[in-house]
Amino acid sequence: MSTIRLHPSGRIVECEDGRTVLEALEKAGYALPNNCRAGACGECKVKVLAGQFDQGFVMDMALSQDERRQGCGLMCMAKPLSEELVIEYGTANAKPRLFPPRENQWYVVTDRIMRTARIVELRLRPLGEPMRYWPGQYVTLGGASAGVPARNYSVANAPREDGEIVLQITCHDDGTTSKWAHESLTPGVKVTLSGPYGTFIGDTTSQTPVLCMAAGSGLAPILSLAEAALRRGYKEPVTLMFSGREPQDLYDAGVMAWWEARHRGFRYLPTLTGPRPADWGGLHGRIPALLPTLFKSLSTFSIFAAGSPDFVDACVAAARALGARAEQIHTEGYFSQQSPVTPPAEQLVAKKP
Repeated sequence: MSTIRLHPSGRIVECEDGRTVLEALEKAGYALPNNCRAGACGECKVKVLAGQFDQGFVMDMALSQDERRQGCGLMCMAKPLSEELVIEYGTANAKPRLFPPRENQWYVVTDRIMRTARIVELRLRPLGEPMRYWPGQYVTLGGASAGVPARNYSVANAPREDGEIVLQITCHDDGTTSKWAHESLTPGVKVTLSGPYGTFIGDTTSQTPVLCMAAGSGLAPILSLAEAALRRGYKEPVTLMFSGREPQDLYDAGVMAWWEARHRGFRYLPTLTGPRPADWGGLHGRIPALLPTLFKSLSTFSIFAAGSPDFVDACVAAARALGARAEQIHTEGYFSQQSPVTPPAEQLVAKKP
């Protein structure tokens, strides 16, 4: 058994004999960019500050001889040899490295599904290198090439090998871009995306109960986060509350039922805010008002809320009234016009030369 010390945070990760550094980090909940997991792409390259490790076979194109002399290594293949290995990782708070955004990446629409009367789901696949992103981030769609204003839309799926990106777009009466997306983006149409942007990813190392709250297409980033957490075997309970005015507003109910069947710790709580239908047996009322009836305390929970700014503000206030801690609350409020948010340079993965 070896230990991996993350610099500059000082956090410690245990590494079982025979495991790679990447495997140990992921088992402990730490995110590290990676792609091939075979020493060929260089995505997982970090600088080793102290200790010895067996690098294994890696390609020079992924890790040059000069980089080796500087102490760099590919963590997908590196196995500790010393009792302690010290590596550069993230920031002082051990936040994960994020991928730098790229502009005008070409995608083709492969499917178009109306989730509700006002929300369309677009599935897009890359024509070039897939976009690298973390669950909870967003992209911009539109711009000069499309002839409509660029707008931000959260990615609604966890990263996939084929690079597919799912967007769920609400049509607004005064929204030029959302109308264009609803009316013009059909299967076969090519579009450009820029991104990823945003830091709505939470703490990937957190081992707390999770409460997710969403309304409308605010469900998109929540879907991405929940899918990624459940896929990696998150052990703590995850509760997802989704608010709609009418039953037909509560889309993706099939996915929720499947998650509940597959993952013992996942619970889906839909609620309606309009008139209660005679055959509705679920929750009724706005999420902020329902929280005190469902939870005695949220002091140990990680909180995620996404939707309109008013919805998010109300959810946060209700959660804090139940003891939720500020550092455990993560929000994504959708404004009609908002500039993309790029993380600090210190948190970005260095661009390839």
